[in-house]
Amino acid sequence: MKYYLIAGEASGDLHGANLIVALKQKDATSEFRAWGGNKMQNQGAQIVKHYKYLAFMGFWEVAKNLRTILSYIAFCKKDILAFKPDALILIDYPGFNMRIAKWATALGIPVHYYIMPQVWAWKENRVRKLEKHTNYRYAILPFEVDFFEQKHKLPIDFVGHPLIDELAAIPKSDGASLTATLGLTKNEKIIALLPGSRKQEISKILGTITAIIDSFPNYRFVIAGTSNIDQSLYHQLAPGVDIVMDQTYDLVRLANAAIVTSGTATLETALLKTPQIVCYKTSPLSYAIAKRIVKLPFISLVNLVVNRLLVRELIQSECNQTELTNSLQEILSKNGRKAILSGYDELIEKLGGKGASEKVASLIHKRTHA
Repeated sequence: MKYYLIAGEASGDLHGANLIVALKQKDATSEFRAWGGNKMQNQGAQIVKHYKYLAFMGFWEVAKNLRTILSYIAFCKKDILAFKPDALILIDYPGFNMRIAKWATALGIPVHYYIMPQVWAWKENRVRKLEKHTNYRYAILPFEVDFFEQKHKLPIDFVGHPLIDELAAIPKSDGASLTATLGLTKNEKIIALLPGSRKQEISKILGTITAIIDSFPNYRFVIAGTSNIDQSLYHQLAPGVDIVMDQTYDLVRLANAAIVTSGTATLETALLKTPQIVCYKTSPLSYAIAKRIVKLPFISLVNLVVNRLLVRELIQSECNQTELTNSLQEILSKNGRKAILSGYDELIEKLGGKGASEKVASLIHKRTHA
């Protein structure tokens, strides 16, 4: 069988890579072509376009780059036609993938949507488009089932969250290598900084979150860098701050606390049992638009899943030196840490059990061979 996958960011690349592994276990002769990154490529997918070229974030940023985005969509359609896949697997990235889904279903190409668009947050009208332009849908968050099936009568398969398996599969480090790399002393403690995987979000947030370093002299602040971002950007925005590249999980496990840009990383940090503060900043125009149309009580997946304010969220103007300092002091306290870790146990229970990638692969394989 031939599978064509489209992911537009680092988390989608990770989920796609694990799905490819599971699909190959069903059929070792399967072929994979993808828009994604190094992780999918390492599992045997031929990468058409790396996600680092697709990272347009926010309303204004998308508008500025609309011509480029439309050219990518046109190219993608031609590439799919040339590959002739038995199934098209879309992974999040809705602005791009919804356009491809509409086009593909019109041609009779089976469309599987894995990591659903967050229509429960905004653009609820997309539910009908999902019904019309996708054949199968897979939910990874428990409240998605209520939203799609109960509220909108749209069938969806709940498979659990793939991060549970992905994190469990990574060998646990004792931190010795990272400690040596950073030159940590025996009693030195770490605050992990996760500023995101896109240049735009890093530029907005990193200077703000490193401004509090002098208020915590007993802690070493360390940036979790990613190889799709030039290291010079980190040095430019946070001169003198330590950086470790592509070792985010080891860093978060070793850290006493983390400051995390909103996104999948908030869930990863929770599953790694590290107390966190969630931060979010975008352009004033993009924020003003989002505030009008997004109807959610929280921005972090952690809080949305447990349906309460478990981790502190500092959004836009609230993401400042004073609020960051106070919030970090709170989660470093004994009581603050205990409350968050207890909430993480509740979160893990709600996310379901292991085997998300295997469940999705089994359903896709069965439906493709039907």
